[in-house]
Amino acid sequence: MIFNKDTAKKTAEVLLQINAIKLSPQAPFTWASGWKSPIYCDNRIILSFPPIRNYIRETMGKHIERQYGKPDVIAGVATGAIGIGMLVAEYLGLPFIYVRPDAKGHGRKNQIEGFVESGQNVVVVEDLISTGKSSLNAVKALKEANVNVKGMIAIFTYGFDIATDNFKNADIRLNTLSNYENLLEQALETNYISKKDLETLSEWNTNPSEWDAK
Repeated sequence: MIFNKDTAKKTAEVLLQINAIKLSPQAPFTWASGWKSPIYCDNRIILSFPPIRNYIRETMGKHIERQYGKPDVIAGVATGAIGIGMLVAEYLGLPFIYVRPDAKGHGRKNQIEGFVESGQNVVVVEDLISTGKSSLNAVKALKEANVNVKGMIAIFTYGFDIATDNFKNADIRLNTLSNYENLLEQALETNYISKKDLETLSEWNTNPSEWDAK
């Protein structure tokens, strides 16, 4: 769930402003999964815009303290959230670690990179939530390391039902700065999309795996 409407609106505004999120109902993108999608999100672009990355860093940091209290460690999910997670950890003056999708096949064979102790409180930072599968894979690795995962905070979520179910089943609290609903509201308000586009974008979100752009 979003923290509040003002944060969701402002975050959507800046993501559209720097093209971290692109909406293209008439010429949809193809995701790695093969899904056709009228939206593409690449929050790594945030790192190239200092005022925007500072906004995201400070907003995430403040909401983490309000929501969870100050944890012992911030964990980023590789690779998209390493940069953002590090910025949040720096803002809060906390240690930072990141979690790979899988353990390395060589060297120390780590899946968790950095130093974390058993029993420490960790908040996980993610850049984007789609189904939640990769994000919860990182949580699983942290739990196997016997750390206390207090919750996860992400910049943006598509708001898919499957993600809601996955986080509920994993008993992990998820909060995001913005979401798909508030993104569409902001895009319509600023004439980034038309009312016809809004219909198409809303239709896609209800059944993204089966959506047909025709």
